[in-house]
Amino acid sequence: MSDAYSKIILVTGANDGVGFEIAKQLAEKGHKVYVGARREEAGKEAVAKLTQKGLDAHFLLLDVTNPESVKAAKELFEKENDRLDVLVNNAGILCAFANPSEGDYKEYQRVFDTNVFGVISVTTTFMPLIKKAKPGYGAVVNVTSGLGSNYHNATAEEGRRYNTANAYSVSKAALNSYTIGLANELRDQKIRVNCICPGLVKTKFNGYMEAGKSPEDAGKLLVPWALLGPQDDDKTCQFYSNGEVRAW
Repeated sequence: MSDAYSKIILVTGANDGVGFEIAKQLAEKGHKVYVGARREEAGKEAVAKLTQKGLDAHFLLLDVTNPESVKAAKELFEKENDRLDVLVNNAGILCAFANPSEGDYKEYQRVFDTNVFGVISVTTTFMPLIKKAKPGYGAVVNVTSGLGSNYHNATAEEGRRYNTANAYSVSKAALNSYTIGLANELRDQKIRVNCICPGLVKTKFNGYMEAGKSPEDAGKLLVPWALLGPQDDDKTCQFYSNGEVRAW
């Protein structure tokens, strides 16, 4: 993995939590980072925290569930940059907890709008710019969950314990499947596509669960996947959870 080449990177859902930490750590390594956020005030506050440290950070208004917002974000980004080296699809939401047999399809739909369709929308919209990255340096990092592993959910006690988070699990399994397809398509173009789960993290996302790791530690697990270089030819179409290979 290499960070010698200065990259232009977009991180979605980056105004707080893990997304903010990813953006901060990448900017600290000398890369130009765009903080994608759907709430302008929160996004600009996050960027201010980074620029006050002298980091190359920029705000990009981006609601992944709104196609018009995604299109406008791409048009604005393109006015300032001729390429996008790395897209980190971090924006995501949890679900209302319910047994699968009692789940509301509208809740599945709501979760899919962000966790799956939002990722697809942003990725396809920005793909022409990603394809302009320097050969061997382009990457898409999809932030997923260990609960997106069908094998894990079917065989592990932990999977059964979180069975009421089914809408979330199903959305992440779908995201993983999309990752496989995209990775296979872009493999010959030397654009790496992977899905990475940082494990349980103590953030607002999950109510600051005490068992979770810090956002900083989560960022350290995710950032290397945004910094892949030509020497990392085999690092694509992979699913890592908490630093370890996870079965699909």
